Parts: sequence; C-alpha cells; structure tokens
Amino acid sequence: MDAFFVSTGIVALAEMGDKTQLLALVLAVRYQKPWPIVWGILVATLLNHGLAGAVGAWVTTVVGPDILRWFLAASFIAMAVWMLVPDTLDDAPSDAQPRLGVFGTTVLAFFLAEMGDKTQIATVMLAAQYQAYFWVVAGTTLGMMLANAPVVWLGERMTRLVPMRVVHTVSALIFAALGVAVLI
Repeated sequence: MDAFFVSTGIVALAEMGDKTQLLALVLAVRYQKPWPIVWGILVATLLNHGLAGAVGAWVTTVVGPDILRWFLAASFIAMAVWMLVPDTLDDAPSDAQPRLGVFGTTVLAFFLAEMGDKTQIATVMLAAQYQAYFWVVAGTTLGMMLANAPVVWLGERMTRLVPMRVVHTVSALIFAALGVAVLI
C-alpha cells in the first residue's frame, strides 16, 4: 500500500502546473463538457501509466539492484530539479469541432502530452522502486485525476488558490527526499 499512497501523492503534486493540467484547463474552457473530458483523462492516464509501469517493472529484471538503486536516486533528484521548471502549453485547441469528439480528443491529447512527461517518468521510476505494478499505476492514475479533474470542473479558480511556485518547490523537495532515501 505504500506504493499506492506514495505514487498518488507524488503524481498529484508533480501534476500541479504541468502541461497536461494546463491542457485540462484549455479543454474545459473550450468545450465546456466536463464529463467526457474527465473520462478521457482517466482512459489516457490508464493507458499511458500502464505502459510506463510495465517499463518500470521490466527495468528491474534487466538491471542489477546496485545499479538500479543509483539510477533511481539520480532520477528522483533529476525530477526534483525538473519540478522547479514550470510547464507551458504550446498549442491550444483550434476553434473547429473535434473530429474525434470531446472524449476522443481528450484521450488522444492527454496520451500524447504525457509521453516523456514528469508523471510518466515518475511512474516508471516508482514501478521500478516498489515492484508493485498494480498499486503504482493505480496510485499514479489517482494522482492524475486528483490534480486534473478539479481543474476541469473549477477551471481558473483552482489555479488562484495555491501559488504554483509553492507547489513546485514542495514537489521538488519530496522528489529530492526520495532520491536520498533510495540511497540510504
């Protein structure tokens, strides 16, 4: 269960101010259909983090424990540094009606936006560290939903409650602590 709770917390914090959270905001404002957007985020996250968790589980079978320990520590510390750099959204959706519908557009956009993203990489690392595939994927998916679903329903009001700099700093400290903890 530690894998579930740690994965949920880390991804929920890492997602704050992330480009996929900004994407959730843009989609919510643009299409004003929260349920298909939230369901699309869930499906895309399950697919993306399911694959990332599988990669993390696989890594533990090909890399020795000492190398894995150093790799995980370095990765968590790199994530701490990365958390201090806020994301921006490069492309906003066009005014055209989505060809795939709101749900399909959300699934595709979120799945692609998560490729190589902080939360996907965190899922790989957490699956490698905890060797609890189901609990890590369940936790990272819940973390994504906790961070993104409220944005879809509450929009811009959410982003004014807590300064993003504070969230990024707290997240960076947690990732740094995990990096050090792996070495101990």
